[in-house]
Formats: sequence, C-alpha cells, structure tokens
Amino acid sequence: MAAQRYGGRHSPAGARPGAAPQPAPFRGRQAARVSIRARLMFLLPLPLLFAGLGAIRRGAAGEMLAEIGGFAGLMLSAWLLNEGLRAEAAFEARKVAKPPALPRKLVAAALTGASVFAVGFASLGQGVLGAAAFGVVAGLAQLAAFGLDPMRAKGIEGADAFATERVARAIDAAEALVRETVAAAARLGDRRLEGRIDRICDQARDVFRVIENDPRDLGRARVFLNVYLRGLRDATVKLADLVGRGGDAEAQARYEALLGDLEASFAAQRTHLLEDNRSDLDVEIEVLRDRLQQDGLVAR
Repeated sequence: MAAQRYGGRHSPAGARPGAAPQPAPFRGRQAARVSIRARLMFLLPLPLLFAGLGAIRRGAAGEMLAEIGGFAGLMLSAWLLNEGLRAEAAFEARKVAKPPALPRKLVAAALTGASVFAVGFASLGQGVLGAAAFGVVAGLAQLAAFGLDPMRAKGIEGADAFATERVARAIDAAEALVRETVAAAARLGDRRLEGRIDRICDQARDVFRVIENDPRDLGRARVFLNVYLRGLRDATVKLADLVGRGGDAEAQARYEALLGDLEASFAAQRTHLLEDNRSDLDVEIEVLRDRLQQDGLVAR
C-alpha cells in the first residue's frame, strides 16, 4: 500500500493539493506591543509589601496601613497604566476612533503620586510638604515615561465631526461583536474552528478599514455590521453552549456550512464596498438574512 504524504495547514508542505488557499492567519492584525517598563511597574511596589508585613510583626499599625495601602495603590496604578497602554495601541490602530472614556494613564499617575505621598507622610515620617513633593515628582515622572492618554477623537480628513462620530460608534459596536465572537469560539475546544472564525473576523476588520477610509460607506454597511456580525456572534454562542452540554454533530455541521457562506459573504462585502456596487451588496445581505432566519438567528 503506497504511503500518502500528509498535508494540512500546519504541515511543512502546506495545504493538500487542490485545497482552497487560506489567508494569512494574522492578516490585518497588529502585533501586540508589550512594554517591559510598564510590566516592571508591578515589581516596584514589592518592598512596600515586605515592609508592611514587618510592621505587622512590630505592632506598628500606622506604618502597616500606610505601607500596605501604598503597595495596593501602586499595584492598581500599574494595572491602570498597562490597560491605558493597551487602549492607546487600539486607538492608534484605528483611522477613526474616539479617545478612551477613562484616561487610565493619567489616573494611574495620580494614583502613583497619592501612594508615594501616603507612604512618605504616614510611614517614613516626612512632613506634608516633603511627602507631597515626592508624590508630585513620582506622578510627573510616570507621565514623562509613558505619556498622556489620547484626548481627542481622530477621523477622516475632509469628513465632518458628525460623520466621524457615527463611524466611530458603529465600528466600536462592530468590534465588540467581533470580540464576543472570538470569546465564544474559545469555548468550542476546536482549534480548527477557532482558526476559521479568526479568519472571518479578520475579514470583518478589513470591512471596518474600508468604512473608515470612506464614511459614506457606513449607510450601506450598517446592515452588514448588524446582520452579519450579530448572526455570527449568536451562532457561535449557541454552538458553544451546545458543546458545553455535550455537543450536537448536526448543529456543528450546520454551523460550519454557515461559516462557509460567511467567508464568501465577507469577501464579497468588501469588494462591493470598494466598487460602490449597491445592488450586489443588497442581494448579498438579503441572501444571508434569509439564511440566518432559517437557522433561527434573526427575527423574521
């Protein structure tokens, strides 16, 4: 019996002959930027924890409260700083975006200053002015090292503020649906299906970029953002719930067929937007809406 070479996505020889080409797995996504300096901020407060434990052994309640409180404040500041850096990276990756609702980096710097002040005044015996000076310097140093949060919305040159705001809100809502879909896919326990869903979500992000380049496309893409992405999210959540209860082979087969339709539809959606082909776009949306209604994923 002749041996047959194994082929697949992850095999050295690539996919099997005749298989449909797969897009790059991380197409359209930026690599996450990891700030080692920001991670180190979690280590800097550790001496305060040990000092607080020592104060407990000595029975110094005031010092213990100041040092343990300072440790907790600096740890919370480090977490806010790292969250702020992630929010800033997401803001910079978008062409149309609103600034973060909470300026996390600014709040983190203020919390750092307050924690240093509390430790200096209540534990080290510094006067109010001396402790305040150290607190202000610590907060300003953190701002100098990591910068401020984005404070102003950014949009497309030549588009009015109202159009930019509408696009930003629509993309934010669509990104939330994508994140919920990816989270539900992680519950499936099937790396192959997760990979397909990741590719579809990348195609959705391609459509987001087209809309950001021309806010006039939002009106035609709004149904897509609602029907397609919500249908994908709802179908993935339902399948994940079924898998959690033991699985359903027939439901998974229907889901995979739906994924095939969505892969084609997302690619067609982007093409129709770029070509400004409204009639074909409306046909694609109606076909998928009927498919989702048949599967009970949208209201009739």
